[in-house]
Amino acid sequence: MLDILLIDDEPELRELLEEQLGEAGYRVRAAADGQEGADWLSRQTFDVVICDVRLPRIDGLTLFRRIRQETPSTDVILMTAYSDVVQAVSALKEGAYDYLTKPFDIDELLLQMRRLAENRGLRRELENIKGELKERGALQALVGQSPGIRRVGELITMVSQSDAPTLVTGESGTGKEVVARLIHEQSARRTKPFVAVNCGALAENLIEAELFGHERGAFTGAVKKRDGRFKAADGGTLFLDEVAELPQAAQAKLLRVLQEGSFEPLGTNTPVRVDVRIISATHRNLTERIKAGLFREDLYYRINVIEIPIPALRERLEDLPLLLRHFISRMTPPGAPAPTVSPAAWAVLAQHRFPGNIRELSHAIEHAMVLSGGREIDVGHLPPSMVGSRVPLRRPEAAAAPSVVRPLHLAIRDFEHDYLLRALKATDGKRTRTAELLGISRKTLWEKLRRDVSSRAGDMASLGEGDVS
Repeated sequence: MLDILLIDDEPELRELLEEQLGEAGYRVRAAADGQEGADWLSRQTFDVVICDVRLPRIDGLTLFRRIRQETPSTDVILMTAYSDVVQAVSALKEGAYDYLTKPFDIDELLLQMRRLAENRGLRRELENIKGELKERGALQALVGQSPGIRRVGELITMVSQSDAPTLVTGESGTGKEVVARLIHEQSARRTKPFVAVNCGALAENLIEAELFGHERGAFTGAVKKRDGRFKAADGGTLFLDEVAELPQAAQAKLLRVLQEGSFEPLGTNTPVRVDVRIISATHRNLTERIKAGLFREDLYYRINVIEIPIPALRERLEDLPLLLRHFISRMTPPGAPAPTVSPAAWAVLAQHRFPGNIRELSHAIEHAMVLSGGREIDVGHLPPSMVGSRVPLRRPEAAAAPSVVRPLHLAIRDFEHDYLLRALKATDGKRTRTAELLGISRKTLWEKLRRDVSSRAGDMASLGEGDVS
């Protein structure tokens, strides 16, 4: 229901419009001049103001401009005589919703109100969706529907509600920093800094200075005082990527920060207190590092209050269609059609083991899209290292005899069969969703499934006949 303010100095028209709008189900307030209308606007926010251009005391255009400045969410419809149309058109350019030229049909105004109600409803729905997305943060970046990746999403949501030190584990390229950022963006610290440090990329003699800062003259080259990453992340989140690469001295100092919430910059004995949430990540097995004497056991338990293991891409290949669509969509220029992927290229991607995980897939798609020039992505557009290392994941018998080359139509049929099953699994068997995911109609999906069953039944019959003969 709309709240409407009607402003017109013609009593008969004002009363008629008020009556008709009220009967249509709208809440209506009426004012006889611009000043009375301004008084109403100071007391209440309206969805719509229907206002004559020529009004006593405050004219309609002045009132419109005041509304635009003070309550821009209010839609304004101007009523004007034919001689004032130019002014009304000018007001449209400034943001008025529409204008009506007197005399006008009441039904025309009621139609405008219905359209306005629909538009405002859509705007509210859009704002609600934006609010939901904001609450979920950037979880949309966590692409996939496999059980493993769903579990990661659940852990992110739970972990973000606390300040507990968190360890993100997984192979290189699985997206450990993405997970760390998602935790930060879902947490109460989201408005504070997120500072990332790659511990494996820093020279050993500079790690402590980088993390904890230093005073001028603390070491050769320290020409001025510098705050470290802990100080930069104060109030927010510090992400320690490849934490297993920290040398023993830095591990000891990190343990003290976690225990006491303070540290001493190089070159001073004055402690600095910080409020920092620690998220660490590693692709190494820290238990083995502890046994080898390379990582402190007490530090391990400090940083690993909660662990989030990220599955390798080869362990969640059912997410491959979603990931491909995500990267292709992200890399397609605005306004350009997204390129398709040929069945042969699909076959290569589906059988690849992705040792570089999501990072490797992203680079492969970027490589292919550059070479394809926006056209269909084929095998020749994929990185040579990927094309030359096709290792079947789902067919052990084929892996045992890689030299056997089957007819192309059988290879394509088998790939399509596996791919359809994988897509159905990703959508929990929902055929409508599967068809949308594959970019085909539900009827086409049904025909492919039926044809697939029939062709395999035919193959079995042929095999049976061969055995008899």
